Amino acid sequence: MRRPPHSDHDIVEDDLTVSGEEHHAAGMKAVMVSLRRGVEQMGVVRTTQVLTKLNQRNGFDCPGCAWPETPGHRKHAEFCENGAKAVAEEATRRQVNPEFLAAHAVADLLEHSDYWLGQQGRLTHPMVLQPGATHYEPIDWDAAYELIARELRALTSPDEAVFYTSGRTSNEAAFLYQLLIRSFGTNNMPDCSNMCHESSGAALTETIGIGKGSVSVPDIEHADLIIIAGQNPGTNHPRMLSTLEKAKANGARVIAVNPLPEAGLLRFKDPQKVHGVVGHGVAIADDFLQIRIGGDQALFQGLAKLLLEADDASAGSVVDHDFLRQHCAGWEDYAAHIRAVDLDDVIEATGLSRGDLDRTAAALIDSDATIICWAMGLTQQTHAVATIQDAVALLLMRGMIGKPGAGVCPVRGHSNVQGDRTMGIWERMPESFLAALDDEFGISSPRRHGFDAVDSIRAMRDGKASVFLAMGGNFVAATPDTAVTETALRNCSLTVQISTKLSRSHLVGGRTALILPSLGRTDKDVRAGRKQMVTVEDSMSAVHLSRGALTPPSEHVRSEVAIVCELARTLLGPRHPVPWERFADDYDLIRDSISRVIPGFDDFNVRVRQPDGFVLPHPPRDERRFETSTAKANFVVNPLRWIPVPQGRLILQTMRSHDQYNTTVYGLSDRYRGIEGGRRVVFVNAEDIAALGHADGDRVDLCSEWTRPDGTVEYRRAHDFRLVAYPTPVGNAAAYYPETNPLVPLDHVAEKSNTPVSKAVTIRIERRQSPSAGV
Repeated sequence: MRRPPHSDHDIVEDDLTVSGEEHHAAGMKAVMVSLRRGVEQMGVVRTTQVLTKLNQRNGFDCPGCAWPETPGHRKHAEFCENGAKAVAEEATRRQVNPEFLAAHAVADLLEHSDYWLGQQGRLTHPMVLQPGATHYEPIDWDAAYELIARELRALTSPDEAVFYTSGRTSNEAAFLYQLLIRSFGTNNMPDCSNMCHESSGAALTETIGIGKGSVSVPDIEHADLIIIAGQNPGTNHPRMLSTLEKAKANGARVIAVNPLPEAGLLRFKDPQKVHGVVGHGVAIADDFLQIRIGGDQALFQGLAKLLLEADDASAGSVVDHDFLRQHCAGWEDYAAHIRAVDLDDVIEATGLSRGDLDRTAAALIDSDATIICWAMGLTQQTHAVATIQDAVALLLMRGMIGKPGAGVCPVRGHSNVQGDRTMGIWERMPESFLAALDDEFGISSPRRHGFDAVDSIRAMRDGKASVFLAMGGNFVAATPDTAVTETALRNCSLTVQISTKLSRSHLVGGRTALILPSLGRTDKDVRAGRKQMVTVEDSMSAVHLSRGALTPPSEHVRSEVAIVCELARTLLGPRHPVPWERFADDYDLIRDSISRVIPGFDDFNVRVRQPDGFVLPHPPRDERRFETSTAKANFVVNPLRWIPVPQGRLILQTMRSHDQYNTTVYGLSDRYRGIEGGRRVVFVNAEDIAALGHADGDRVDLCSEWTRPDGTVEYRRAHDFRLVAYPTPVGNAAAYYPETNPLVPLDHVAEKSNTPVSKAVTIRIERRQSPSAGV
């Protein structure tokens, strides 16, 4: 492999190979990959020690996805292939210590990919990159805290600081982190939700009054119909496949709605069952609707029209009119809008046939318990909020909220991303939360709304913010418009990364940059002679304990809770009313405060010690109560939007490979899609490749085009991708992020949620140019 001086700062994989895509997920190959990765990173004994504790009641929560465990049941191997990879990455014996950083200049590390950086191992010591220095050097903890406090106190306003949070952060650390930030005087709290499910929260809050899913694992297992839209569970939430297998055994019908024919949506081979080892496994999707990128809203509105027509023809027996009268507002206006929808427009927007629409509408009518699941395929569109509201409307029409086996299921990504929001990590927390926080601690929280992720980048770019502190994550790789994001961070006087592993975000810092090494989920956390436990909230509002078991990689590594508390003591002084020292030594005390601030956490310490923890209240699910502006579930009228493909262009979606979780790249094998040894590929329909004058296997540049509201056009280029003929919809393409993040304009965001539109990038494909060539 060679590393050219590309602006994309990635490697060119000369040994990349392409084969046919697979048509099933998991199986024995997944088991073998899991074990091999574990042994490579941890060794045999450590691998056994860790995997037997993963997602167990007396163990630790997976640092990967937020898919929940089945209540009352645990398998001996309660993990998936990518969960095992996530643990291997975190529990690795490899180390990035002061000697490593003394031997590698920052400029040299920048020539490596994030995959290579992550493979070097765990961070072991606090490190500082001084202004003008070429290498990181050690710094002791007290000096690091003093440096941060000095920079923060020197700001003209607290709003000149930005505090980012990753979804891996525990409930306890997130609660204290937002408490520190608000005590300092700002609500600038961008988090990874801003880039993924913010659109879900915005849509659900307006329609049903709470931005969380309404279903449980047993609901999915006993549903009649499950629609999975814009989601790839085989890679992103593999344990969901076991739940879907149970649903299928109980008679459920599954309809997959996705631009790509993903292996996990087609067939699942459970390696813990005989038919998953020697048999053909279980077919997951009864029907696959290969929709064009951005056509989901049209699908939902078209289906609603067909339901209305069926209701007219059956004297009102299709729509649940009793539910609408008792629990809904806005139905008449919505129905009038839907009646005017042209099904020819729906067919054009979706790329589906009338038969596809009729068949799906019939499945909705036949179902007494319907669940709609979705992920980033829906949320990262300009019209994402409207799309999700139209999905919710389909369920409301049939009374599918607040009954067993039915409801909304936004499938969250990182393992505690939902819990972080519950704990107050949001730039716009409601007055009820802020008042309770102030009452508990005797502070005065700021009320002015803060920056989300996109607005934070703009603020740092424009000189309106100059200190950036990240609790986990890889901000550079997670955000859009890579060149702009990197410039924004370099504009800062100080950047701080609280991290377990090295990433590009450590190398693109402010004039001074700090690395503060933190414990991971697998690490034992001992404070004041006692082993501490943290809690997480899964994608279905269940809160449970997580207990690390491994000796930390270094005595210099501290928990996120300890780091927040020690920084707060230094920054806010010993007379601050929050008992930071006591919190640092006893996490039960943190949970006691949480129980008094956040509804639903009563008797937190008692209830979370139950075998499966506890489930937070959800008014629409629990009692068909909707805490909206109308006190009812709201139908929202949205104009029908979709994404026409300009002549000679394609619409690109960015996505993960199977060997990746969020920004963490585990390896260079996307076996489900037939890609080995590399990542710089772009999947395009063979018809489009020929029509655009290219051939399968050509090396090309991807050039994005975005028209601003004022009519000006912005262009961006990402260099050197291999064309791969793949069964995408005609006019659509797909490629991995973060390699394609440079193509996503910072200002191209979803309406209402401000989420980057990473699933709808207009591109043209050009012959490969030198990296120094213009657009």
